[in-house]
Amino acid sequence: MPRALTLKKIDGKPGEVYYPHSPAILTKPSLQVSEVPKPEPGPHEVLVRLSAAALNHRDLFIRHHQYPAISFTNALLADGYGVVVQTGPAVTRAAGLLDKPVILTPMRGWESDPAGPEPGSIFGVTGGSRLSDVGTAQDYVVVHEDEVEPAPAHLSPTEAAALPLVGLTGWRALVTKAGCASPGKNVLITGIGGGVALQVLQFAVAFGCNVFVTSGDQAKIDRAEQIGAKGGVIYKNDAWEKDLQGMLPSNRPFLDAVIDGAGGNIVSKSVRLLKAGGVIVQYGMTVSPKMDWLMQAVLANVELKGTTMGSLKEFRDMVAFVADKKIKPIVSRTVKGLSNIEAIDGLFADMEAGRQFGKLVIEIDDGGSSPKL
Repeated sequence: MPRALTLKKIDGKPGEVYYPHSPAILTKPSLQVSEVPKPEPGPHEVLVRLSAAALNHRDLFIRHHQYPAISFTNALLADGYGVVVQTGPAVTRAAGLLDKPVILTPMRGWESDPAGPEPGSIFGVTGGSRLSDVGTAQDYVVVHEDEVEPAPAHLSPTEAAALPLVGLTGWRALVTKAGCASPGKNVLITGIGGGVALQVLQFAVAFGCNVFVTSGDQAKIDRAEQIGAKGGVIYKNDAWEKDLQGMLPSNRPFLDAVIDGAGGNIVSKSVRLLKAGGVIVQYGMTVSPKMDWLMQAVLANVELKGTTMGSLKEFRDMVAFVADKKIKPIVSRTVKGLSNIEAIDGLFADMEAGRQFGKLVIEIDDGGSSPKL
């Protein structure tokens, strides 16, 4: 029987439910694998046999019960790779999809408007959500044919599964919001090591930008430089912005854009480095849900732009760029087996502690037997 990985419902306060501070409670699993019926595709749908699925920070927030519209019946995870094994009778791309590897779109409700989801649409991310019954932590999934794209041929299953959500988020932040799809621009990416930050780094390097990074770990900065970053600074140093200023090229001694997922004091730290009219693109605020906006930034005509995920058009443009430039998403670690709860919990522990450099991926096994829980 096919299986699906879902959350067990545990009562408690948000933030203290699935990863409470007590080590004794921490050992209680909040994940479960259940047998589910094999789905059948409708007229315009395809049936995908999944072979890899990847974690994102939203999945950690879901386990902390700090995310809206959490589902305890729909499969977890938004990122997935698999092979189309059946198509509905009205699928227009059947010849190009049947028996072909694909990646799934990680969102619904946003077609092409660069400003944001179209008025009246209900935008949501897939996986562990009541807004969509699609999740990639399962053996099979049925989706509309428009919700899959052929996987770039140069990617392995784990690399392809690592791409969708962080690729889309990073693409929109760098290209649509920051306008840095051209060579020579200076871009600062904070918190290198996370999936979105690394994907922005790879995209920016492929565009010919001069990329600089921040991290609390020098080893992560060193690895980022191996990927193409020009340099990096430790954000734990009080004057890291001065260290960064000394790294900027003499013929362009300023930043064009900052791509940030942390929040905190990023405005006060970067405003002196940004050019007049420079851009801070914010795709997350892990330090705090609030941050200061300074008059100094107003006088410098600095723009602060919020961004989250992206549209179906941006997703397709991103996948085409990855295929053209032969970009390979960075995978930090993989585990084998959808029923391997202990190992999957280890991936979540890596994310909780910030140990990862790249994506955390589950290699889904064949699902031939019932899980032993």
